[in-house]
Amino acid sequence: MLAREVPRPEALEPVYVWDVIVRLTHWLIVLSMIVLAITGIDIARPFLDSGPGTGKFTTGWVKIVHYYAAIVFSLAVAARLVWMFLGPRRSGWRQFIPVSRRRQRGLIETFLFYLALRPKPPYTVGHNPLAGLTYVAVFGLYLVIIATGFALYSVSAYTSYMSSWQFLLPLFHGPQGARWLHHVTMWLLLGFAVHHVFSAVLTSRVEKNGALDSIFSGYKFLPRDAQRDDDAP
Repeated sequence: MLAREVPRPEALEPVYVWDVIVRLTHWLIVLSMIVLAITGIDIARPFLDSGPGTGKFTTGWVKIVHYYAAIVFSLAVAARLVWMFLGPRRSGWRQFIPVSRRRQRGLIETFLFYLALRPKPPYTVGHNPLAGLTYVAVFGLYLVIIATGFALYSVSAYTSYMSSWQFLLPLFHGPQGARWLHHVTMWLLLGFAVHHVFSAVLTSRVEKNGALDSIFSGYKFLPRDAQRDDDAP
């Protein structure tokens, strides 16, 4: 298959793709995940503590930071899920589940691109179909790590609201099973984060569409004659 000619800069125009809710929830999830990963690893195997007998209550403060970061993470995930149904089309659930024939074709074409069997991915305004479908699994991991986190917190919670989440513990075979699943899910999400950055850099360099900058500005640069309706059949 012949490679597509890379559009000249003057043939591109800015297209508003990521609205403020998408960008805000994205960065809240990213930043809270970084805090949660550092504090979570320290809770599992302390490395920030100054040692026994210092009286600094380091692990206690780490847990407090972890809990508050978990609240930010949970609210950001919940807001993004709600926005899939209440937000504009380019932020909607159809960007994640390829229901249209065009995105189903794009799913295969994007997969071939990642296998180096196609020189360029198909043009998409929002998420490419393969990335969108991958994010369905990622949000599933988000829900798992939130549920196991709530279950673990309920064991030592001092409020009736948080202790009410103990009904989740039998689903994970008790606190130890919940802790193991919580820890494994964290590493899966960190692995995805590395892949996500690599894929964003790759597609941005290949398509030259400002994909990396778009998560800050909201704008991508696309050919004027590119089909812009991702929901088209």
